[in-house]
Amino acid sequence: MPEPLAGPATPAPAIDAVQRRTMIVLVVAQIVGTVGVGVAPSIGILLAGAVTDSEAWAGLARTASTLGAALFGLPLGTLAARRGRRVALAGGWWTAAAGGAVLVAAAQWSLVVPLFAGLLLIGVGLAVSLQSRFAATDLAQPHHKARSLALIVWVGTLGSVLGPNLGVPGEIIGAATGLTVYAAAFLIAALCLAAAGTVVWVWLRPDPLLTLGRPAPPSPGKRPGRVRQVLAELRVNQRARVAVVAILTAQVVMVAIMTMTPVHLTHHGGSITLVGITISLHIVGMYAPAPLVGLIADRHGHRPAITAGLGVLAASLVIGAARPGDTGWIITSLILLGVGWSFVNVAGSALFNAAVSTETRASSQGGVDALSNLCGATAAFASGPLLAVTGFSTLSLLALVALVPLSVLMAGRVLARQST
Repeated sequence: MPEPLAGPATPAPAIDAVQRRTMIVLVVAQIVGTVGVGVAPSIGILLAGAVTDSEAWAGLARTASTLGAALFGLPLGTLAARRGRRVALAGGWWTAAAGGAVLVAAAQWSLVVPLFAGLLLIGVGLAVSLQSRFAATDLAQPHHKARSLALIVWVGTLGSVLGPNLGVPGEIIGAATGLTVYAAAFLIAALCLAAAGTVVWVWLRPDPLLTLGRPAPPSPGKRPGRVRQVLAELRVNQRARVAVVAILTAQVVMVAIMTMTPVHLTHHGGSITLVGITISLHIVGMYAPAPLVGLIADRHGHRPAITAGLGVLAASLVIGAARPGDTGWIITSLILLGVGWSFVNVAGSALFNAAVSTETRASSQGGVDALSNLCGATAAFASGPLLAVTGFSTLSLLALVALVPLSVLMAGRVLARQST
C-alpha cells in the first residue's frame, strides 16, 4: 500500500510562497552546480584519453560519470521520499564535489583508479541536476508544472555552457599554481559543486516535498520495497510507460553521439577550445528551448512536443551521417541534437511527473533518472568501439534506428486517438 500522508496540510497561500522560495533556491543551485557537472562531457572525456592512453579504458572512463548518475539516481529519489528534497539534493551536490576533488589528484598525477572513482562521483551531480527539475514541480500549480520543470532545465544552460570551457580559466590557474590545465578545471568544478550543496542546505527551507505533509511511519514488515512499488505502477500505468520510453530514447541517442563528438573532432585536428565551444553550443541547444517546451506541454499536451523533438533528432542524425568530415556541419548536428533532446526529454519528464501517483512520485522520479543514465552509460560505452570500427556516419545511422520504437509508439497513439 502507498504510504499515507500524515500531518496537517499547508494552506494554499503559504504553499505559493514556499514554491517561489523553492524556485529561487533551485535556480541558484542549478546554475552554480551545473558548472561543475558540465566538465565531464568535454574535459573529463579528454582527461580519460590522456590518463589511460587506451581507447578501451578511455571508453570505460567516459561512461563512469553517467554510470555514477545511474547508480545514485534511485537512492537519491528514495532519500528524498524519506527525508525530503533538501537532504537529498545537498548530499548529492556534496558527493559530486568530492568527486571533483579526487579528479584534481587524478589529473595532476595521471592516476587511473582515482580517475574512475572521481568521474563516478562527479556523475552524482548529473543525478542531482535532473532531480532538481522534479523538485520544482512539488508545489507548482497543475497548469504550471511543465513550465516549472522546464525553468530549472533552462537555467542550467549558463552553468553547463561554462563547464566545458573551464579549460580556459584552468590554464590561468595552472600557470599560477603549477596545476595541470585539467586539474585546475576540476578544482573549479569541485568548488562550484560544493557551493551548490551549501545553497540548498542553507536556504531550501521549508522543504518543498514535505510541505504538504510528511509520510507516516510504515508498519513493520508491511512496506513493499520502493523499487517494487515503482515497477508495479509502471505495469498498470500506460502514460508513465510512454514517458519512460521517451526519456530513455532521448538520453541514449544524445549521449551516444555527444560522447563521441569530442573524440571525433580531435581525431580531425580539433583543439580543446573547439571541443569546448562545440559542447557548449550543444548544451545551449539542450537547455535553451526548455521554457518553450514547457509552454507547449502545458497548453497543448506532451505529445506534440515529443513528436517535434523526434523530428529534430532525426534531422541532426541525418546531418551527422551525411557530413561527418565537415566541422561546421558536425557543430550544427550537435546543436540540433541538443534541441531534439530538450523537446523529447522535457516533455517526457513532464508527462512522467503528471502520470505517476503522489505516493511513489519521488522514488519513481529517481528510478527513471537512474534507468535513463544507465542506458546513457551503456550507449556511451558502446559508442566508442562503434566509432573506432565503423566511423561517425554509421554511429549516427544506428542512433537514427534507435528513434524508430518511440516514433512508432507516438504514431500509433495519434492514430488510435484519431480513430476514437
